[in-house]
Amino acid sequence: MTYSSAIEYLYGLQKHGIKLGLETMRTLLGRLGHPERRFRSLHIGGTNGKGSTAAMTAAMLQAAGYRVGLYTSPHLVDFRERIRVNQTMIAEAQVAELTAQLQASVPSGLTPTFFELTTAMAFLHFAESGVDVAVLEVGMGGRFDATNVVEPVACAITTIALDHQEYLGTTEDAIAFEKAGIIKPGIPVVVGRIDGPAWEVIRRTAMDREAPLTRLGTDFYAASAGLGAVSYRGRSREFDGLTSALAGRHQLDNAACALALLDAAEGRGISVDEAAVRRGLASVLWEGRLEVVERGPVLLLDGAHNPAAAHVLAEYLTEWCASRPESRLILVLGMMRDKDHARFVEPFYRLISEAILTQVDMARSASVEELRETVGFRFSPCHVAPSTADALALAKARATVQDLICVTGSLMLVGEVKALVRGCGLSPLRG
Repeated sequence: MTYSSAIEYLYGLQKHGIKLGLETMRTLLGRLGHPERRFRSLHIGGTNGKGSTAAMTAAMLQAAGYRVGLYTSPHLVDFRERIRVNQTMIAEAQVAELTAQLQASVPSGLTPTFFELTTAMAFLHFAESGVDVAVLEVGMGGRFDATNVVEPVACAITTIALDHQEYLGTTEDAIAFEKAGIIKPGIPVVVGRIDGPAWEVIRRTAMDREAPLTRLGTDFYAASAGLGAVSYRGRSREFDGLTSALAGRHQLDNAACALALLDAAEGRGISVDEAAVRRGLASVLWEGRLEVVERGPVLLLDGAHNPAAAHVLAEYLTEWCASRPESRLILVLGMMRDKDHARFVEPFYRLISEAILTQVDMARSASVEELRETVGFRFSPCHVAPSTADALALAKARATVQDLICVTGSLMLVGEVKALVRGCGLSPLRG
């Protein structure tokens, strides 16, 4: 099997859609000899922030000398971004080899999804690569997510907000119930900035499962110390003068969750000293989140795609505008059809000088006509562009060197822009 044929096979599994449940994964992993049991793992869920928290955790572990697997989704440009060992993407040859092995292991009558087979591939790669610990980002929800077959050293739930309501429920407490499904009996759980009914759901779940619980703002804290410095206070450790390579105030919370997760893992076979904490946080890379890829004008990419993430992005843009009153903000917006378009754009009304609506080359993408109907009237002027390439070209044509072009609304849109900036081809599936 070649890499291209492997990718074609994997992408062909999207016809099975999204299936919530663990039986397929358990059956498949059993036939593979349970590779997920051959390494320690840290499991990270939540609505927003889980990818950044995973990247920070992996970076600090690697700085401490561990061989670290990192499994995240979706990818932006290259499928192989999803599966990394010590920041190195899985090789094309290994994707081909493991796909063939997985294909041969699927019994008659079993129909794994794209995400299930990709998760199994990650577990196989991590086991064969001899990782000491794997940092696993939950794909969606938690209770029935394909990653939820591991017995982690510790887990974290970063935030709870409305997203994927058609699968997870229409209220934050219903979504919290699904996210809390990653909590295992007796396994420490770290909780980020979560309040109200969602917090009560997580608290009760942890109590019922006798899982030690630590909560941001109660048991651990992170705060800005000026000039890019971060201070952290946890139950067992304190740090001053930390620096994070990731932009945005919200990354303070993500850094705090990553540090608290490592604290929870302390004494369970994983230890990260202060020097590694400092090196790891200062060097972490996480693309597509407040990422500047060009300057003159600034081209900022952020994969926010739900209202809670939009507020975080708007906070960052507000600070940017305040520091550069002579500059204009041009919004390039593309979203999936199932997202809350109207609530997503609310925080941007007074910030944006003009907007460009576009659509990603995916069946799930909202068309420019749909976006124009739901949000176009909120911006003046508001332009439409039928493709990402057209939208980017129009934004650059209308911007001056001192302006900022913000591309947001979908990680898939961010991936298409990154591919254009790099001048490379784009994987046809990024969900």
